Amino acid sequence: MQKKKLVVLTGAGISAESGIATFRDSNGLWEGHDVMEVASPEGWRRNKALVLDFYNQRRRQAKTVNPNKAHLTLAKLEQDFDVTIITQNVDNLHERAGSSKIIHLHGELFKSQSTLDPALVYEMKGTEINVGDKCEKGSQLRPFIVWFGEMVPMMEPAIELALQADIFAVIGTSLQVYPAASLIQYAPENAVKYIIDVKIPMTSFIPNLKSISASATEGTQIMAKEILTLK
Repeated sequence: MQKKKLVVLTGAGISAESGIATFRDSNGLWEGHDVMEVASPEGWRRNKALVLDFYNQRRRQAKTVNPNKAHLTLAKLEQDFDVTIITQNVDNLHERAGSSKIIHLHGELFKSQSTLDPALVYEMKGTEINVGDKCEKGSQLRPFIVWFGEMVPMMEPAIELALQADIFAVIGTSLQVYPAASLIQYAPENAVKYIIDVKIPMTSFIPNLKSISASATEGTQIMAKEILTLK
């Protein structure tokens, strides 16, 4: 019997419970920086050293945290469902929890990218990218992160997955970051849909929706118990 397709969109709220800092709860400041200084092409052009140091710090921080019960629960659901995680997060906590199919919409913290050829992407061995670190074509390496104002190349595959979902869940995101926030609207009308967040956004236009006002860890476990009756 074919497993039902569970597609899960995760946001900053799921990583925050592991101790990863977010910026949307602090007036657009991310660890003391204006977001546009460290997460935009303009900021990169102005001060490459600042941007590189910022992400080097993020990597060092990410190394100190572990997947939480929400990450682990989603990984365990692969036993009963065909699960794909679409995440807005750049950390590797879903991978470390054991999830096998993950789309990173906004890039990956532990990869670097050529500034000359965006197709050249490298797995990082350590936590540092520094000014002067170059790709094989001789151009400066940058973080493999989708910054504000840049295209989201993984959006099309994410939409394709949403269109096929039997169950679509949104966990730990306020649905304010576009285009990711629109994904739930691509899920079929008859698909069961969940939104799990401490603050539930306005979603009256979404059919067949269940809202769980809870933390990511608590809400994911509630959802898991419910959907196991649907498999």
